Amino acid sequence: MTKIIWLFLIFFILLLLKVPVSFSLLCASVIYMKIANVSVLAVVQRSIAGDTSFTLLSVGFFVLAGNLMNNGGVTEKIFDFAKKLVGWIPGGLGHTNVLASVIFAGMSGTAVSDAGGLGQIEIKSMNDAGFDPEFSAAVTATSSLIGPIIPPSVPLVMYAVITGVSTGRLFIAGIIPGILMALVMMCYIIYVAEKRHYPKEKMPAPKDLLISFGKSFFALLTPAIILAGIFTGIVTPTEASVVACVYALIYGLVSRQLKLRDLPRIIDDTITLTMMVLLIVAAANAFAYNLTLAQVPQTISKFLLSRFTSKAIIILLMFVILMVVGCFLDASAGIMIMTPVLYPIATSFGIDGVHFGVFMILTLMLGLITPPVGLVLYVLQGITGLSFSKIAKAVLPQLILLVILVIIVGFVPQLCTWLPTLIYG
Repeated sequence: MTKIIWLFLIFFILLLLKVPVSFSLLCASVIYMKIANVSVLAVVQRSIAGDTSFTLLSVGFFVLAGNLMNNGGVTEKIFDFAKKLVGWIPGGLGHTNVLASVIFAGMSGTAVSDAGGLGQIEIKSMNDAGFDPEFSAAVTATSSLIGPIIPPSVPLVMYAVITGVSTGRLFIAGIIPGILMALVMMCYIIYVAEKRHYPKEKMPAPKDLLISFGKSFFALLTPAIILAGIFTGIVTPTEASVVACVYALIYGLVSRQLKLRDLPRIIDDTITLTMMVLLIVAAANAFAYNLTLAQVPQTISKFLLSRFTSKAIIILLMFVILMVVGCFLDASAGIMIMTPVLYPIATSFGIDGVHFGVFMILTLMLGLITPPVGLVLYVLQGITGLSFSKIAKAVLPQLILLVILVIIVGFVPQLCTWLPTLIYG
Protein backbone atom coordinates (compact mmCIF):
# COMPACT_ATOMS: atom_id res chain seq x y z
CA MET A 1 0.00 0.00 0.00
CA THR A 2 2.95 2.33 0.67
CA LYS A 3 4.09 1.89 -2.92
CA ILE A 4 0.67 2.82 -4.33
CA ILE A 5 0.75 6.03 -2.28
CA TRP A 6 3.93 6.89 -4.18
CA LEU A 7 2.06 6.36 -7.45
CA PHE A 8 -0.57 8.97 -6.56
CA LEU A 9 1.92 11.30 -4.88
CA ILE A 10 4.15 11.44 -7.97
CA PHE A 11 1.12 11.92 -10.20
CA PHE A 12 -0.24 14.89 -8.22
CA ILE A 13 3.21 16.51 -7.86
CA LEU A 14 3.58 16.42 -11.65
CA LEU A 15 0.10 17.91 -12.07
CA LEU A 16 0.99 20.74 -9.69
CA LEU A 17 4.08 21.35 -11.82
CA LYS A 18 1.68 21.77 -14.77
CA VAL A 19 2.88 18.66 -16.59
CA PRO A 20 0.11 17.53 -19.03
CA VAL A 21 -2.22 14.90 -17.55
CA SER A 22 -1.20 12.17 -20.01
CA PHE A 23 2.53 12.57 -19.30
CA SER A 24 1.89 12.81 -15.55
CA LEU A 25 0.09 9.47 -15.70
CA LEU A 26 2.83 7.84 -17.77
CA CYS A 27 5.71 9.15 -15.65
CA ALA A 28 3.99 8.11 -12.42
CA SER A 29 3.37 4.64 -13.87
CA VAL A 30 7.01 4.18 -14.95
CA ILE A 31 8.40 5.34 -11.58
CA TYR A 32 5.96 3.13 -9.67
CA MET A 33 6.93 0.08 -11.74
CA LYS A 34 10.58 0.73 -10.97
CA ILE A 35 9.77 0.93 -7.24
CA ALA A 36 7.61 -2.22 -7.42
CA ASN A 37 10.23 -4.12 -9.47
CA VAL A 38 7.84 -4.60 -12.39
CA SER A 39 9.11 -4.56 -15.98
CA VAL A 40 8.69 -1.09 -17.45
CA LEU A 41 7.87 -2.76 -20.77
CA ALA A 42 4.44 -3.38 -19.25
CA VAL A 43 3.79 0.39 -19.53
CA VAL A 44 4.28 0.19 -23.28
CA GLN A 45 2.17 -2.94 -23.61
CA ARG A 46 -0.72 -1.60 -21.52
CA SER A 47 -0.62 1.81 -23.22
CA ILE A 48 -0.82 0.27 -26.69
CA ALA A 49 -3.52 -2.15 -25.59
CA GLY A 50 -5.59 0.77 -24.30
CA ASP A 51 -5.92 2.28 -27.78
CA THR A 52 -6.55 -0.87 -29.82
CA SER A 53 -10.26 -1.28 -29.11
CA PHE A 54 -12.47 -1.22 -32.21
CA THR A 55 -15.10 0.76 -30.29
CA LEU A 56 -12.63 3.62 -29.76
CA LEU A 57 -12.72 4.30 -33.52
CA SER A 58 -16.05 6.00 -32.91
CA VAL A 59 -14.30 8.69 -30.82
CA GLY A 60 -12.45 10.09 -33.83
CA PHE A 61 -15.42 9.77 -36.16
CA PHE A 62 -17.86 11.48 -33.80
CA VAL A 63 -15.35 14.32 -33.31
CA LEU A 64 -14.99 14.57 -37.11
CA ALA A 65 -18.78 14.58 -37.58
CA GLY A 66 -19.08 17.43 -35.07
CA ASN A 67 -16.33 19.43 -36.81
CA LEU A 68 -17.92 18.90 -40.23
CA MET A 69 -21.25 20.10 -38.83
CA ASN A 70 -19.64 23.14 -37.21
CA ASN A 71 -17.98 24.11 -40.48
CA GLY A 72 -20.87 23.12 -42.74
CA GLY A 73 -23.35 25.77 -41.65
CA VAL A 74 -25.35 23.32 -39.57
CA THR A 75 -24.92 25.11 -36.25
CA GLU A 76 -26.50 28.32 -37.56
CA LYS A 77 -29.53 26.43 -38.92
CA ILE A 78 -29.97 24.52 -35.66
CA PHE A 79 -29.75 27.74 -33.63
CA ASP A 80 -32.30 29.50 -35.87
CA PHE A 81 -34.76 26.61 -35.62
CA ALA A 82 -34.33 26.38 -31.83
CA LYS A 83 -34.95 30.15 -31.56
CA LYS A 84 -38.21 29.84 -33.47
CA LEU A 85 -39.26 26.88 -31.31
CA VAL A 86 -38.58 28.21 -27.78
CA GLY A 87 -37.41 31.82 -28.21
CA TRP A 88 -40.82 33.17 -27.15
CA ILE A 89 -40.52 31.72 -23.61
CA PRO A 90 -39.28 34.21 -20.95
CA GLY A 91 -35.51 34.34 -21.32
CA GLY A 92 -35.94 33.33 -24.97
CA LEU A 93 -32.38 33.08 -26.25
CA GLY A 94 -31.32 31.28 -23.07
CA HIS A 95 -33.78 28.49 -23.91
CA THR A 96 -32.59 28.60 -27.51
CA ASN A 97 -29.07 28.03 -26.20
CA VAL A 98 -30.16 24.93 -24.25
CA LEU A 99 -32.34 23.43 -27.00
CA ALA A 100 -29.62 23.97 -29.62
CA SER A 101 -27.23 22.06 -27.34
CA VAL A 102 -29.75 19.21 -27.01
CA ILE A 103 -29.98 18.94 -30.81
CA PHE A 104 -26.25 19.34 -31.35
CA ALA A 105 -25.60 16.70 -28.69
CA GLY A 106 -26.94 14.17 -31.19
CA MET A 107 -24.04 14.98 -33.51
CA SER A 108 -20.87 15.83 -31.60
CA GLY A 109 -20.71 13.69 -28.47
CA THR A 110 -18.40 16.10 -26.59
CA ALA A 111 -18.95 19.16 -24.41
CA VAL A 112 -15.94 21.02 -25.82
CA SER A 113 -17.28 20.69 -29.40
CA ASP A 114 -20.59 22.14 -28.26
CA ALA A 115 -19.01 25.01 -26.32
CA GLY A 116 -16.53 25.82 -29.05
CA GLY A 117 -18.91 25.41 -32.01
CA LEU A 118 -22.36 26.58 -30.92
CA GLY A 119 -20.93 28.66 -28.08
CA GLN A 120 -19.73 31.53 -30.25
CA ILE A 121 -23.11 31.92 -31.97
CA GLU A 122 -25.09 31.53 -28.75
CA ILE A 123 -23.09 34.01 -26.68
CA LYS A 124 -23.02 36.68 -29.40
CA SER A 125 -26.79 36.41 -29.95
CA MET A 126 -27.56 36.59 -26.23
CA ASN A 127 -25.20 39.53 -25.61
CA ASP A 128 -26.61 41.46 -28.60
CA ALA A 129 -30.13 40.92 -27.25
CA GLY A 130 -29.24 42.47 -23.88
CA PHE A 131 -28.33 39.48 -21.69
CA ASP A 132 -25.52 39.92 -19.19
CA PRO A 133 -22.27 38.49 -20.68
CA GLU A 134 -21.64 36.41 -17.54
CA PHE A 135 -25.11 34.85 -17.71
CA SER A 136 -24.71 34.12 -21.43
CA ALA A 137 -21.41 32.36 -20.77
CA ALA A 138 -22.85 30.44 -17.79
CA VAL A 139 -25.83 29.12 -19.76
CA THR A 140 -23.54 28.12 -22.64
CA ALA A 141 -21.18 26.34 -20.24
CA THR A 142 -23.85 24.28 -18.49
CA SER A 143 -25.82 23.49 -21.65
CA SER A 144 -22.65 22.11 -23.27
CA LEU A 145 -22.62 19.32 -20.66
CA ILE A 146 -25.66 17.82 -22.39
CA GLY A 147 -23.39 16.88 -25.33
CA PRO A 148 -21.66 13.94 -23.62
CA ILE A 149 -24.93 12.62 -22.13
CA ILE A 150 -27.44 12.55 -25.00
CA PRO A 151 -26.14 10.06 -27.62
CA PRO A 152 -23.71 9.83 -29.23
CA SER A 153 -21.31 10.20 -26.32
CA VAL A 154 -17.53 9.86 -26.47
CA PRO A 155 -17.20 9.39 -22.65
CA LEU A 156 -19.81 6.61 -22.67
CA VAL A 157 -17.87 4.88 -25.47
CA MET A 158 -14.76 4.95 -23.28
CA TYR A 159 -16.69 3.53 -20.31
CA ALA A 160 -18.10 0.77 -22.54
CA VAL A 161 -14.60 -0.16 -23.74
CA ILE A 162 -13.38 -0.65 -20.14
CA THR A 163 -16.41 -2.46 -18.71
CA GLY A 164 -17.80 -4.36 -21.69
CA VAL A 165 -21.26 -2.87 -21.05
CA SER A 166 -23.34 -2.47 -24.25
CA THR A 167 -22.58 0.86 -25.94
CA GLY A 168 -26.06 0.90 -27.46
CA ARG A 169 -27.73 0.53 -24.05
CA LEU A 170 -25.50 3.24 -22.59
CA PHE A 171 -26.39 5.61 -25.42
CA ILE A 172 -30.11 5.08 -24.93
CA ALA A 173 -29.72 5.38 -21.15
CA GLY A 174 -28.37 8.91 -21.51
CA ILE A 175 -31.47 10.31 -23.23
CA ILE A 176 -33.77 10.84 -20.22
CA PRO A 177 -31.05 12.29 -17.91
CA GLY A 178 -29.98 14.59 -20.77
CA ILE A 179 -33.53 15.86 -21.26
CA LEU A 180 -33.90 16.37 -17.49
CA MET A 181 -30.70 18.44 -17.49
CA ALA A 182 -32.18 20.65 -20.22
CA LEU A 183 -35.46 21.09 -18.30
CA VAL A 184 -33.66 22.03 -15.08
CA MET A 185 -31.60 24.65 -16.94
CA MET A 186 -34.68 26.07 -18.68
CA CYS A 187 -36.54 26.42 -15.36
CA TYR A 188 -33.58 28.34 -13.94
CA ILE A 189 -33.43 30.57 -17.04
CA ILE A 190 -37.15 31.45 -16.65
CA TYR A 191 -36.54 32.38 -13.00
CA VAL A 192 -33.55 34.63 -13.81
CA ALA A 193 -35.23 36.12 -16.89
CA GLU A 194 -38.29 37.18 -14.90
CA LYS A 195 -36.09 38.62 -12.16
CA ARG A 196 -33.77 40.57 -14.49
CA HIS A 197 -36.36 41.33 -17.20
CA TYR A 198 -34.46 39.65 -19.99
CA PRO A 199 -36.02 39.91 -23.47
CA LYS A 200 -37.86 37.19 -25.34
CA GLU A 201 -38.63 36.67 -29.00
CA LYS A 202 -42.06 37.08 -30.55
CA MET A 203 -44.04 33.87 -30.89
CA PRO A 204 -43.55 32.78 -34.51
CA ALA A 205 -46.42 32.17 -36.87
CA PRO A 206 -46.88 28.47 -37.78
CA LYS A 207 -45.74 29.33 -41.32
CA ASP A 208 -42.43 30.82 -40.08
CA LEU A 209 -41.85 27.79 -37.85
CA LEU A 210 -42.41 25.43 -40.77
CA ILE A 211 -40.06 27.45 -43.00
CA SER A 212 -37.35 27.33 -40.33
CA PHE A 213 -37.90 23.60 -39.89
CA GLY A 214 -37.63 23.10 -43.63
CA LYS A 215 -34.32 24.97 -43.78
CA SER A 216 -32.86 22.93 -40.93
CA PHE A 217 -34.51 19.60 -41.86
CA PHE A 218 -31.43 17.94 -43.35
CA ALA A 219 -29.27 19.21 -40.50
CA LEU A 220 -31.73 17.74 -37.98
CA LEU A 221 -31.59 14.40 -39.81
CA THR A 222 -28.07 13.75 -38.50
CA PRO A 223 -29.02 12.79 -34.91
CA ALA A 224 -32.11 11.00 -36.26
CA ILE A 225 -29.94 8.84 -38.54
CA ILE A 226 -27.50 8.02 -35.72
CA LEU A 227 -30.20 7.09 -33.19
CA ALA A 228 -32.42 5.24 -35.66
CA GLY A 229 -29.47 3.16 -36.86
CA ILE A 230 -28.50 2.20 -33.29
CA PHE A 231 -32.12 1.64 -32.13
CA THR A 232 -32.91 -0.72 -35.00
CA GLY A 233 -29.59 -2.56 -34.80
CA ILE A 234 -28.78 -1.77 -38.45
CA VAL A 235 -25.45 -0.30 -37.36
CA THR A 236 -23.29 -0.46 -34.27
CA PRO A 237 -22.41 2.81 -32.50
CA THR A 238 -18.98 2.71 -34.17
CA GLU A 239 -20.54 2.24 -37.61
CA ALA A 240 -23.07 4.98 -36.82
CA SER A 241 -20.18 7.40 -36.23
CA VAL A 242 -18.87 6.68 -39.74
CA VAL A 243 -22.35 7.12 -41.24
CA ALA A 244 -22.64 10.47 -39.44
CA CYS A 245 -19.34 11.63 -40.95
CA VAL A 246 -20.32 10.61 -44.47
CA TYR A 247 -23.71 12.29 -44.15
CA ALA A 248 -22.21 15.47 -42.65
CA LEU A 249 -19.64 15.64 -45.45
CA ILE A 250 -22.21 15.13 -48.23
CA TYR A 251 -24.63 17.60 -46.65
CA GLY A 252 -21.94 20.26 -46.23
CA LEU A 253 -20.71 19.93 -49.81
CA VAL A 254 -24.19 19.79 -51.39
CA SER A 255 -25.40 22.81 -49.39
CA ARG A 256 -22.15 24.60 -50.42
CA GLN A 257 -21.53 25.62 -46.81
CA LEU A 258 -18.48 23.35 -46.73
CA LYS A 259 -15.60 23.81 -49.18
CA LEU A 260 -13.11 21.13 -50.20
CA ARG A 261 -10.28 23.48 -49.23
CA ASP A 262 -11.64 23.43 -45.64
CA LEU A 263 -11.22 19.66 -45.27
CA PRO A 264 -7.45 19.57 -44.49
CA ARG A 265 -7.96 22.04 -41.63
CA ILE A 266 -11.02 20.16 -40.30
CA ILE A 267 -9.19 16.82 -40.44
CA ASP A 268 -6.16 18.37 -38.74
CA ASP A 269 -8.35 19.73 -35.91
CA THR A 270 -10.02 16.33 -35.58
CA ILE A 271 -6.72 14.47 -35.42
CA THR A 272 -5.38 16.89 -32.79
CA LEU A 273 -8.40 16.48 -30.48
CA THR A 274 -8.67 12.72 -31.07
CA MET A 275 -4.99 12.16 -30.35
CA MET A 276 -5.29 14.16 -27.13
CA VAL A 277 -8.09 11.83 -26.02
CA LEU A 278 -6.29 8.65 -27.14
CA LEU A 279 -3.03 9.71 -25.48
CA ILE A 280 -4.89 10.14 -22.20
CA VAL A 281 -6.60 6.76 -22.74
CA ALA A 282 -3.23 5.07 -23.34
CA ALA A 283 -1.56 6.69 -20.32
CA ALA A 284 -4.56 6.11 -18.03
CA ASN A 285 -4.67 2.46 -19.09
CA ALA A 286 -1.09 1.99 -17.86
CA PHE A 287 -1.95 3.84 -14.64
CA ALA A 288 -5.06 1.68 -14.13
CA TYR A 289 -2.92 -1.45 -14.68
CA ASN A 290 -0.76 -0.42 -11.73
CA LEU A 291 -3.86 0.07 -9.58
CA THR A 292 -5.00 -3.43 -10.51
CA LEU A 293 -1.52 -4.82 -9.90
CA ALA A 294 -1.59 -3.34 -6.40
CA GLN A 295 -5.13 -4.73 -5.89
CA VAL A 296 -6.49 -1.25 -5.13
CA PRO A 297 -10.04 -2.03 -6.42
CA GLN A 298 -10.20 -5.18 -4.31
CA THR A 299 -8.83 -3.40 -1.21
CA ILE A 300 -11.29 -0.52 -1.49
CA SER A 301 -14.18 -2.88 -2.23
CA LYS A 302 -13.31 -5.05 0.77
CA PHE A 303 -13.04 -1.98 3.00
CA LEU A 304 -16.43 -0.58 1.91
CA LEU A 305 -18.21 -3.95 2.08
CA SER A 306 -16.96 -4.47 5.63
CA ARG A 307 -18.22 -1.09 6.82
CA PHE A 308 -21.27 -0.25 4.75
CA THR A 309 -24.31 -2.26 3.74
CA SER A 310 -26.41 0.58 2.38
CA LYS A 311 -26.43 1.12 -1.39
CA ALA A 312 -27.46 4.75 -0.80
CA ILE A 313 -24.32 5.51 1.22
CA ILE A 314 -22.13 3.87 -1.44
CA ILE A 315 -23.75 5.99 -4.17
CA LEU A 316 -23.11 9.17 -2.15
CA LEU A 317 -19.50 8.15 -1.47
CA MET A 318 -18.89 7.45 -5.15
CA PHE A 319 -20.49 10.78 -6.06
CA VAL A 320 -18.11 12.64 -3.73
CA ILE A 321 -15.08 10.73 -5.05
CA LEU A 322 -16.02 11.37 -8.69
CA MET A 323 -16.73 15.06 -8.02
CA VAL A 324 -13.28 15.50 -6.47
CA VAL A 325 -11.64 13.61 -9.35
CA GLY A 326 -13.60 15.66 -11.90
CA CYS A 327 -12.39 18.90 -10.31
CA PHE A 328 -8.74 18.00 -10.90
CA LEU A 329 -8.63 15.58 -13.82
CA ASP A 330 -9.76 15.69 -17.42
CA ALA A 331 -12.97 13.65 -17.79
CA SER A 332 -11.27 11.14 -20.12
CA ALA A 333 -8.52 10.45 -17.58
CA GLY A 334 -11.11 10.28 -14.79
CA ILE A 335 -13.08 7.63 -16.67
CA MET A 336 -10.03 5.54 -17.48
CA ILE A 337 -8.65 5.63 -13.92
CA MET A 338 -11.81 5.44 -11.80
CA THR A 339 -13.87 2.94 -13.80
CA PRO A 340 -11.64 -0.06 -12.98
CA VAL A 341 -11.74 1.00 -9.31
CA LEU A 342 -15.42 1.86 -8.85
CA TYR A 343 -17.18 -0.42 -11.34
CA PRO A 344 -16.47 -3.64 -9.36
CA ILE A 345 -17.66 -1.89 -6.18
CA ALA A 346 -20.86 -0.73 -7.89
CA THR A 347 -21.67 -4.20 -9.22
CA SER A 348 -20.90 -5.83 -5.85
CA PHE A 349 -23.61 -3.60 -4.34
CA GLY A 350 -26.07 -4.57 -7.06
CA ILE A 351 -25.86 -1.31 -9.03
CA ASP A 352 -26.65 -1.85 -12.71
CA GLY A 353 -23.67 -1.31 -15.05
CA VAL A 354 -25.64 0.91 -17.43
CA HIS A 355 -27.03 3.03 -14.59
CA PHE A 356 -23.59 3.40 -13.00
CA GLY A 357 -22.04 4.38 -16.34
CA VAL A 358 -24.45 7.27 -16.91
CA PHE A 359 -24.22 8.34 -13.25
CA MET A 360 -20.42 8.30 -13.42
CA ILE A 361 -20.22 10.30 -16.64
CA LEU A 362 -22.77 12.85 -15.36
CA THR A 363 -20.72 13.38 -12.21
CA LEU A 364 -17.38 13.66 -13.98
CA MET A 365 -18.88 16.09 -16.53
CA LEU A 366 -19.62 18.51 -13.69
CA GLY A 367 -15.84 18.90 -13.41
CA LEU A 368 -15.84 20.59 -16.83
CA ILE A 369 -17.54 23.61 -15.24
CA THR A 370 -15.88 23.36 -11.82
CA PRO A 371 -12.56 25.05 -10.88
CA PRO A 372 -9.63 24.53 -10.87
CA VAL A 373 -9.59 22.58 -14.17
CA GLY A 374 -12.99 23.49 -15.67
CA LEU A 375 -11.99 22.95 -19.32
CA VAL A 376 -15.27 24.35 -20.70
CA LEU A 377 -14.82 27.48 -18.57
CA TYR A 378 -11.41 28.06 -20.18
CA VAL A 379 -12.89 27.57 -23.67
CA LEU A 380 -15.55 30.18 -22.92
CA GLN A 381 -12.99 32.49 -21.38
CA GLY A 382 -11.24 32.50 -24.74
CA ILE A 383 -14.50 33.16 -26.60
CA THR A 384 -15.88 35.89 -24.31
CA GLY A 385 -12.79 37.59 -22.91
CA LEU A 386 -14.35 37.37 -19.42
CA SER A 387 -12.20 36.33 -16.47
CA PHE A 388 -12.27 32.69 -15.37
CA SER A 389 -13.54 33.68 -11.91
CA LYS A 390 -16.50 35.67 -13.31
CA ILE A 391 -17.66 32.77 -15.46
CA ALA A 392 -17.19 30.28 -12.60
CA LYS A 393 -19.22 32.50 -10.24
CA ALA A 394 -22.04 32.87 -12.79
CA VAL A 395 -22.12 29.08 -13.35
CA LEU A 396 -22.44 28.27 -9.61
CA PRO A 397 -26.30 28.38 -9.25
CA GLN A 398 -26.78 26.05 -12.22
CA LEU A 399 -23.97 23.80 -10.98
CA ILE A 400 -25.81 23.38 -7.66
CA LEU A 401 -29.02 22.43 -9.49
CA LEU A 402 -27.15 19.92 -11.64
CA VAL A 403 -25.50 18.39 -8.56
CA ILE A 404 -28.97 17.79 -7.09
CA LEU A 405 -30.16 16.28 -10.38
CA VAL A 406 -27.14 13.93 -10.61
CA ILE A 407 -27.75 12.69 -7.06
CA ILE A 408 -31.41 12.03 -7.98
CA VAL A 409 -30.23 10.05 -11.04
CA GLY A 410 -27.95 8.07 -8.72
CA PHE A 411 -30.85 7.13 -6.44
CA VAL A 412 -33.42 6.50 -9.19
CA PRO A 413 -31.85 3.96 -11.58
CA GLN A 414 -35.04 3.74 -13.65
CA LEU A 415 -34.20 7.13 -15.13
CA CYS A 416 -31.32 5.37 -16.90
CA THR A 417 -32.50 1.78 -17.26
CA TRP A 418 -36.17 2.11 -18.27
CA LEU A 419 -35.63 3.20 -21.88
CA PRO A 420 -32.85 0.67 -22.72
CA THR A 421 -35.00 -2.12 -21.23
CA LEU A 422 -38.00 -0.94 -23.25
CA ILE A 423 -36.01 -0.96 -26.51
CA TYR A 424 -33.63 -3.90 -26.02
CA GLY A 425 -35.66 -5.99 -23.58
